[in-house]
Amino acid sequence: MSIRGKVLLLAIGAGICMFGQLQLSIAQHQPTPREQANIANNEMRHFGDAPDNPGLIATDLSTSTRQAVVAKAMRKVADWQLERSQPYLDRIWTWSVLYSGFMATSESLGDPKYRDAMLAMSQKYDWQLRSHLPNADDQSIAQTYLEFYLLKKDSAMLQPTQKELDAILAAPRTSTIPGKEIAWWWCDALFMAPPVWSRMYAATGDRKYIDYLDEEWAKTSGRLYDTQEHLYARDSTYLTRTEANGKKMFWSRGNGWVMGGIVRTLEYLPKDDPARPTYIKQLQEMAARVAQLQGPDGLWRAGLLDPGDYDEPEISGSAFFTFALAAGVNQGWLDKKVYQPVIKKAWAGMLHHVYADGRLGCIQQTGAEPAPFKASASYTYGVGAFLLAGSEIRKMDHVAGR
Repeated sequence: MSIRGKVLLLAIGAGICMFGQLQLSIAQHQPTPREQANIANNEMRHFGDAPDNPGLIATDLSTSTRQAVVAKAMRKVADWQLERSQPYLDRIWTWSVLYSGFMATSESLGDPKYRDAMLAMSQKYDWQLRSHLPNADDQSIAQTYLEFYLLKKDSAMLQPTQKELDAILAAPRTSTIPGKEIAWWWCDALFMAPPVWSRMYAATGDRKYIDYLDEEWAKTSGRLYDTQEHLYARDSTYLTRTEANGKKMFWSRGNGWVMGGIVRTLEYLPKDDPARPTYIKQLQEMAARVAQLQGPDGLWRAGLLDPGDYDEPEISGSAFFTFALAAGVNQGWLDKKVYQPVIKKAWAGMLHHVYADGRLGCIQQTGAEPAPFKASASYTYGVGAFLLAGSEIRKMDHVAGR
């Protein structure tokens, strides 16, 4: 283990509960510290850091990307997570990513049980968001709500979210808080909010939602996207941050969520939107850079430009990269000959972190930058990304005709 890793492990062991919740409350627009602590404690108790001996890695999964084989891995991970999630389903961003994965899994596997669980969750909350004038984190769950609306055309599934987005459009768009003058001031917000706005357009046909989306994405991209490295800084406070090796700090998960956000936004973005080529170009640039940074094990470390300073691969970032690359290939935005080997290597790498009971490990805890974590650590958003990746890999296999 590197010196930096050892120091950080000591610090995290003593201070993650207190500092982590304060960090989230300030940096990611989370609920109050008490609310966030309750959420984090539930996740930690039931999903997060496993016991020191979490069991053996699964030996019944093949690294093949054939449809049936990928389906087996998806079902194993999804069933483990669903069984443990039912009592704790929340509307916070950590859960909304999982919900997107469950929705994709039901469609991919033709199994309604995951979608049924998401319908029950949505009905429990009466299709409401967490807050009025919700930030990106609290908008994220609407991806699931709106996907149900697009399936069932029930206005009750649409109206609460539409009311909140319209309120955002009517409210002032400026802030005097340094570094937070724009709506999506942290890069992971680009997965949370833009796919909601593109889905709202698909549901209503009203281009005002696309106009807002394009305008706000351009602001975030202009501030955080490094046009030389083709990666995003987490937020403006990270523009000058560096890793132990002196290179710029680019967080795997944050960049994975940007790429995932691009493909989920493009899914419902109108074909004639003038900004559409810009999104595709950015996906292509980021894909090329990420492929260069893939590790020998097929995965990516938490700090993209200093992989040697991190002991474990980070699955949530790796899974989002895999999802975005596979979706890009399936849609024809990325060259299959170039990226299919990257995708297959990444999927094989992730399967080496699935435990015999279905637990998916090596997922970094919530935060805002690269940090150490246990090899057994498992969190909802990483599972959601894994399921999204699997669903696109199954489509890729179908297209290949195998």
